[in-house]
Amino acid sequence: MKIISSYGVELRKQNIPIRQTLDVYRAAVSYLTEVYAQVWEELERIPGTKKRFNEAEHLIHTTKKNQARFDFDIRFPKMPSYLRRASIQNALGSVSSYKTRLGLWEKTDRLEGKPRLVYENHAMPVFYRDVMYREDEGGKDAAYLKLYDGHDWKWFHVRLSHTDMEYLRKNWSGKKASAPTLEKRHRKYFLRFSYTEDVILAKIPAKEQIICSVDLGINTDAVCTIMRSDGTVLGRKFINFHSEKDRMYRVLGRIRRFQREHGSVQAKSRWAYAKRLNIELGRKIAGAVTKYAKENHADIIVFEYLEIKGKISGKKKQKLHLWRKRDIQKRCEHQAHRNRMRISRICAWNTSRLAYDGTGTVIRDPGNHSLCVFQTGKRYNCDLSASYNIGARYFIRELLKPLPVTERSLLEAKVPAVKRRTSCVYADLRKLSSEMNLRAA
Repeated sequence: MKIISSYGVELRKQNIPIRQTLDVYRAAVSYLTEVYAQVWEELERIPGTKKRFNEAEHLIHTTKKNQARFDFDIRFPKMPSYLRRASIQNALGSVSSYKTRLGLWEKTDRLEGKPRLVYENHAMPVFYRDVMYREDEGGKDAAYLKLYDGHDWKWFHVRLSHTDMEYLRKNWSGKKASAPTLEKRHRKYFLRFSYTEDVILAKIPAKEQIICSVDLGINTDAVCTIMRSDGTVLGRKFINFHSEKDRMYRVLGRIRRFQREHGSVQAKSRWAYAKRLNIELGRKIAGAVTKYAKENHADIIVFEYLEIKGKISGKKKQKLHLWRKRDIQKRCEHQAHRNRMRISRICAWNTSRLAYDGTGTVIRDPGNHSLCVFQTGKRYNCDLSASYNIGARYFIRELLKPLPVTERSLLEAKVPAVKRRTSCVYADLRKLSSEMNLRAA
């Protein structure tokens, strides 16, 4: 399995023509998009992606053996060949996508808006090694980029962020990075390096697996439980970043007061800051979950399949909108695969509503929403109970799935609760494990 990781290194402020280079590249992509849209019927008939690309380059670039039909070389003189080919690839992709969407629109009785070919794009150039990008042998935190200064393409010495380079040297030393891509975030420019790893994920039978079941919440960021297939709990952890959430809620309070006086139009920069805080919170949660699973030698991280449909209402409306559940799971999946762990998801119905001990539905404590009361009067943490149920549902599914139909039916007759997966709880896994052990003996 190939895993691609990337990291952006900030370009320190200095007098280099990044903006001019970006304008020239985007102008080239815009011009080529218009050209290839005119001759697309001619290009579409060419079989094979490579042959089509070569023909597209011959249309705009003059050589000793080829006379170009369009004046690209005159409009963009001395443009580096690798950058020219990158702009050709970008333009071909835009036109091909537009033609595909247009064909689908014509087949669907033209009910929705007609697709539009966008010439003004936000394409970012790739600095290919040796011809567009060179590492500075003398300084560790510097490099050379080939940029357009308004007259010609020249090499410019650029300084790179020391902290970013230290991170790359610490975590990715000895691994080859791809050609860096220029990107812009928060009015700053970065070089994004990509690294490809070949990872073999572990294949372990369900009975021998150790899982980390995770309940993502709003009050508590995440509750993790390390569990074996027989229901043995090896560890539990509450992950909650109080200070980060307090900072974000203070910012949201300032935005609320600001909007009352000045309106929402002038609060864009404040909302952008709140969004960055929320993204950083999601990164920390994902890192903490993966780290805990790795420390306990978990083979699989189990999440709920969370999907909120329809309009969100109620007093927790804003918290639910800011809840980055999918982003956290996506980041956990990437980090888990890098550590040779797998990811699995189970149905989220009734995981928090049903008590883990099989006594039925729970009642939330109105004073403390993280706590609940079981039918027996027992008070327990609702998120921890849910994490038990998440792990139990995963093991029930994985233990019953490979069995023959006859054997599975006999087990379901002994433990009827496992027939319906959406009502399974931790107590049902314990019963199922006992019955399987009796049959094996």
